[in-house]
Amino acid sequence: MSSTAAPNPSAPNRTSKFDAHLTVTLVIICQSFQSLAIGGIALFLPLIREDLQMSFSQGGMLSAAATITYALGQIPAGFLADRYGPKRLFFIGLLGCLALSFNFAWVQSFEGALVNQLFSGAFRALLFTPGLVLITSWFPPDRKATAMGLFVIGGMSGNVFLSMAGPILVQPMGWRVLFMIFSICGIVVAMLYHTMGKEKVRIVPKKEVRMSDAFGLFRHPIMWICGALQFIRFGVVTSFNFWLPSLLVADRGMTLTEAGWTMAMAAALTGPSNALGGYVSDRLKNPPLVIGASIAILGCTAALLVTVTWTPLMLLVIAVNAVFLQFYFGPLFSVPVEVLGSRVTGMSAGVSNLYANVGALVFAVSLGVIKDRSGSFAWGFWGITFFCAIGVMLSFVLARMRRAALADTTSATAISAGRSKP
Repeated sequence: MSSTAAPNPSAPNRTSKFDAHLTVTLVIICQSFQSLAIGGIALFLPLIREDLQMSFSQGGMLSAAATITYALGQIPAGFLADRYGPKRLFFIGLLGCLALSFNFAWVQSFEGALVNQLFSGAFRALLFTPGLVLITSWFPPDRKATAMGLFVIGGMSGNVFLSMAGPILVQPMGWRVLFMIFSICGIVVAMLYHTMGKEKVRIVPKKEVRMSDAFGLFRHPIMWICGALQFIRFGVVTSFNFWLPSLLVADRGMTLTEAGWTMAMAAALTGPSNALGGYVSDRLKNPPLVIGASIAILGCTAALLVTVTWTPLMLLVIAVNAVFLQFYFGPLFSVPVEVLGSRVTGMSAGVSNLYANVGALVFAVSLGVIKDRSGSFAWGFWGITFFCAIGVMLSFVLARMRRAALADTTSATAISAGRSKP
């Protein structure tokens, strides 16, 4: 039996606007600190590779190691969030990530860094799905895509700060000291969240959430289509976030500082576009349209990035890419909840993110191997364009399946209402 009790009508109102604003703000701030560790590895990868004597393929394996355990933890994290509530899980995941980020500053070999990232990915799984459930619980049903887009803003704001300040601070301090400073500050913020953050009182569903429900989601065709789109979405995100600094330094001759400023610009554009994409989707009530259009633009920017040589035009391409990189994050995560119901919000997010991280694993490793073998990132980004073309076609399939599923739900509701009349 679930240990969560039904809300007491006589209890104080714990779902106040103040609690909602405070909790959402704290979650976003916590996200910004944990993103410093992930973004720090990508931004400082040229220095980390030199320090630990790693190849580009081994650099890709660092991302892959965290992605493997992160992906495997998605369904259990979603189940636990639906069953027991998300607040405590988010705190455990946050604290674990920050502790491992501090430990990363002390590694002296590729093998040590690999083990560190394997454990880091497991704790990150406790951050994503519970955090997503925690934020969306404070929003009304017709604002779910907006809430999901808002969740990512914290990570983007952390990347903006890192990309702007990191290249300046790393010269006198070194990347190891920066990792320690970011981790200690993040732990302080985590304690504030644990003390002041609130979890909205949940009404226990009539049918208790079970682990079998998560695996039952795989029987729904719409989850497979959303999963394929998630595979492409996060594969593209990982390719740009993890490898773009290396591409700019190795293939375009930029300094680390110049690459950092470029990534700061990109992160500053990506952050607000998350919530904007969710808002547009909620207003249009047409998530597949937002998804398909965004993927089409990303396919074009991936091709242009490796063909354009004039720096101002290349920066424009990166800016456009940054706007649409996560523009469809909220809409894509909201479709399964819209069709399958809010009872399995956490588990549907976990299953979706499992597909997403398999894509991140494949794309991150592939681009590193392609760079080592061909001497350029060009073929890797042409491959991204190919997958984006597939994604556009899948968005049309998703639109048709969603319309049919919602029509069936509406019909079933109408029939049930008719039978209940005297």
